[in-house]
Amino acid sequence: MAKKLLKFTIYDKYIFNQLLVTTCVAILLFTIVWIAPEILLNTIKLTINGVYTPKEAILVLLLELPKILGKALPVGLLLGTLFTFDKLSKDSELTIFRAIGLSFKRIIRPVIVLSFIGTILCFITYDKLIPIAEKTEQKLDAYKPNIQYIYTKKDKNNVPQQSIIVSNYHDGKMKKIIVLDFSKQLYQDLHGLDYIYIAKEGQTNDNYWLLNDIIKYEISRDGIYTKISKLENMKILEGSDAKDAETLIINAGKRDREFTNGELRKYIQLLKKEDLDEEYRLMQNKYFQRFFHPFVCILLAVMGALLGFSKPREQRLIGFTIAIACIFVYYITLPFFDLLAEKGVLHPLLTAGIPPVAFLLAIFGFYKSKDL
Repeated sequence: MAKKLLKFTIYDKYIFNQLLVTTCVAILLFTIVWIAPEILLNTIKLTINGVYTPKEAILVLLLELPKILGKALPVGLLLGTLFTFDKLSKDSELTIFRAIGLSFKRIIRPVIVLSFIGTILCFITYDKLIPIAEKTEQKLDAYKPNIQYIYTKKDKNNVPQQSIIVSNYHDGKMKKIIVLDFSKQLYQDLHGLDYIYIAKEGQTNDNYWLLNDIIKYEISRDGIYTKISKLENMKILEGSDAKDAETLIINAGKRDREFTNGELRKYIQLLKKEDLDEEYRLMQNKYFQRFFHPFVCILLAVMGALLGFSKPREQRLIGFTIAIACIFVYYITLPFFDLLAEKGVLHPLLTAGIPPVAFLLAIFGFYKSKDL
């Protein structure tokens, strides 16, 4: 039975080849439209101004392709299958296929095969190609972000012990660090301060952070400085706290597309450990999207086949209009679902899963309306 399903007939090869060509053309057109208005013009300007050499400019454009490809694959499959099946309907070929006893499920088997290939490519693109492209582009631009971050160390009871405010971080080096040592005593539901340390610079290590050139302020219960002194250096955040805090600082300056799936999963675990709820929910939503978004390739391909499966006198413009509307709504609502996940309105699994489920329901509706 499995061999029979996997066996490609002359019909399957005929449809698959047409689908492959139209899908590739749709992906190419989407890429050109996406890259031309801003990315291409900016790259040309930077090349003319001497920021990039012609070789570097070509590399920059090539590095943009994986980011576009992740969006182009679902769109290309939708438009490719829609155009192919619209043409088959127009030429009455689908009528012939139905007349010889081929069911709709059998007719779209090449669509499923091609969309499954697209799903794998989409998954690899987001997991490997886009993070590699991002890191390579940053090296090319000599990208050196100056990250600002506030890290709060808490005890087992989730009571704050220390807050470290880093004004400038890059590659293990810090500048203008403020350390707030919280008092163990509770005053009016708030923890006062015992000491404030202001350091000019410092560096991170796996086992501790070392601060240099420090001014130490001792604070009374009334919040008044009682003594000011200078320290040459001081260690803070010893043990796993040091490594966790640095990981948070480094990743705080990253976008989700810079992570591989493995890196993103580890970062999510750390966010949960540190009780950073909003960032945890947002990144968890992005992680789930890494799996749901490739699956959308299959759904959009089937939807394209349904929209293209029309009667001889049926208005074909309607199918293309619905397809464009679906693409627009899908991509325009993703930030909205990100926000719902971040604020805890819906669980990240729901916010990531609602768009594919909506497409699945739409497919069911189109299937029923086409009376196939």
